[in-house]
Amino acid sequence: MVTEMDFGNMLGDSFAYAKDAVVGKWMQWLLLVIATILLCLPLLGYILKVYRGEKPAPEVNDWGTLFVDGIKLLIVGLIYAIPFLIVLFVTIGAGIVALASDPVSMMGAIGGMLFGFIVLVIIGILTMIFSTIGVIRFARTGSIGEAFNFSEITATIAKIGWVPYIIALVVLMVVMVVVEIIISLIAMIPILGFIIQIVLIAPVMLFEARYLCQVYDAAGAA
Repeated sequence: MVTEMDFGNMLGDSFAYAKDAVVGKWMQWLLLVIATILLCLPLLGYILKVYRGEKPAPEVNDWGTLFVDGIKLLIVGLIYAIPFLIVLFVTIGAGIVALASDPVSMMGAIGGMLFGFIVLVIIGILTMIFSTIGVIRFARTGSIGEAFNFSEITATIAKIGWVPYIIALVVLMVVMVVVEIIISLIAMIPILGFIIQIVLIAPVMLFEARYLCQVYDAAGAA
């Protein structure tokens, strides 16, 4: 079991990986922007190549494969999202029905919705914990079924160490929140902000994917 991770080194490696993929390689960056504009499907396919552990960042080519892989990755993500979406719709639907049928019991309806949202948070956290490893297993094996092989996913997390693994995810979440805040502020600039936002999507996703690869590969070093 891994007892500690050098998060600073992992973040630095991820930043360098994303930077080297686009800075000075303007045609590749342009292709990644085009992949982003095309409903992000080719970009998702490209990220799947990153999840496979390719280093340095792979070339942007074979668009047909990128589209297909992007659709597969999207399907995996949607399947993982099903429990969350079911609880979300039930919670919102129950709250609306309760308020419409008996406005006097508004406090009870609000309480029920709050409980539902707590359940949503729990489901969201569990989904993130298992889907992160599941998606990379899918990328490494080429089998969609392996994305939901929970016994192997649990075994991989155990090799990394549950505490180091969860801390690694929290570190990434904090960094991504900061990045999203910065990008949101940039997006407020008329016209130019939107363009910059589109241009930065791919490098940010590359950074995140490379970081998660390092977390996953820590199981192999355990």
